[in-house]
Amino acid sequence: MKNTNRSLLPFYSITVDKATIGIHAVDKDGKTILYNQKMKEIEGLGLEDVKDRSILELFKLDQEESTLLKVLQQGKELLNVKQTYWNRNGIEITTINDTFPVYDKDQLVGAVELARDVTVLEKFQQSYRKNSFPTTFNQIVAESPSMKTVISTAKKAANAKLPVLLIGETGTGKDLIAESIHNELFPTNGLFYTLHCHNSDSLLIQHLVEDIENNDLYTIFSERVDLLSIPLQKKLLKELTKLSGENRQFIASIGDDPVELIASGTLLKDLYYFFSSFTIRIPPLRKRREDILPFITSYLALRSDRFGSFLEGISTVVEDLFQQYDWPGNLRELEFLLDETTSLATTENVITFDMLPLHFRMKSSNIGNKPNVVTDFIIHGEKELLPLDRFLYETEVYYLEKAMKIHDNNITKTASALGMSRQSLQYRLRKLKK
Repeated sequence: MKNTNRSLLPFYSITVDKATIGIHAVDKDGKTILYNQKMKEIEGLGLEDVKDRSILELFKLDQEESTLLKVLQQGKELLNVKQTYWNRNGIEITTINDTFPVYDKDQLVGAVELARDVTVLEKFQQSYRKNSFPTTFNQIVAESPSMKTVISTAKKAANAKLPVLLIGETGTGKDLIAESIHNELFPTNGLFYTLHCHNSDSLLIQHLVEDIENNDLYTIFSERVDLLSIPLQKKLLKELTKLSGENRQFIASIGDDPVELIASGTLLKDLYYFFSSFTIRIPPLRKRREDILPFITSYLALRSDRFGSFLEGISTVVEDLFQQYDWPGNLRELEFLLDETTSLATTENVITFDMLPLHFRMKSSNIGNKPNVVTDFIIHGEKELLPLDRFLYETEVYYLEKAMKIHDNNITKTASALGMSRQSLQYRLRKLKK
């Protein structure tokens, strides 16, 4: 029997690697031991990125959000679970997962996840909902002073017809600002072309040139241009310089401070200079909580017009919860949550806590309670102790990631808060990624 199993290994290997679904397996400590080609394509990571690193290090997930970690903790399968999350490269991913515990002689030894990629479908549905009518500044919720300033600056940029750089976290609405600038310039015609910079296709820039060659009026929006490789950034800059002219607007977005990105070799300095005639920083939702309720009101009114929904608002409990939650996915996360909640509503007039999806109720259950202690991220903390060196390693990872999150991933501010030099913090972060 053992020989038979060994002879099947080459078949297992090619089946796993050629499968059209993503496969991610971890051991009982949450360390990756299998990561197939399709999963690499879905999540934009390579084997060198995931090898010997825990899930919490790889993705911006809390422990209760990870289906793999849930299965490791509970020892029970989870089927047909939809997840939207962001990997360490800042790329948004949506998958539907089936996750199973792995046992060896009644002993839990790990977990395996089968992921179906629905990112493109999600973006299409979102785009379809959003683009049923042109996006303009009037449709963007801007009750907070910071967002009113963003809108005012964006309108000035549209009138000046100069390149624009939008800076903000994933989900803050950079794409809406870009489209609004475009429609302010070309209200009845003109092509709005989004260059998705999340992949490393060597022909990406060539496809851009081919797609716009028969158009005179257009806006090119280079979404998350900082995710392009430096060679592709150089190629893009060369082509955009050639295309510059009247009735052509160029907009780019990045996910972090440009000085930090340039210093780390992630953003080409000359490309930054090209786009930085107008630089607009879009604050995260947690720093403009005044926009949460107006956004929900606008969303529910639009849904009522389209689908005859009865929902008119949210309960006091839900309002308090939304105001305290940090919204790591910003407005896009809030919109996804409302999509999921309202799609299941029938005759209700108000969104109550019990109507919220289970995954969000679990994720927000610790709001208002004591902060998580370090043992929260140790999978088997109540059953066994980790070796001291590994515990100290994971403690450092936990503490540094929390510190970075508090300071919006700003290296300089985090280093100052921790009482260390910027270079020392960068060294520690690089060391932890190895």
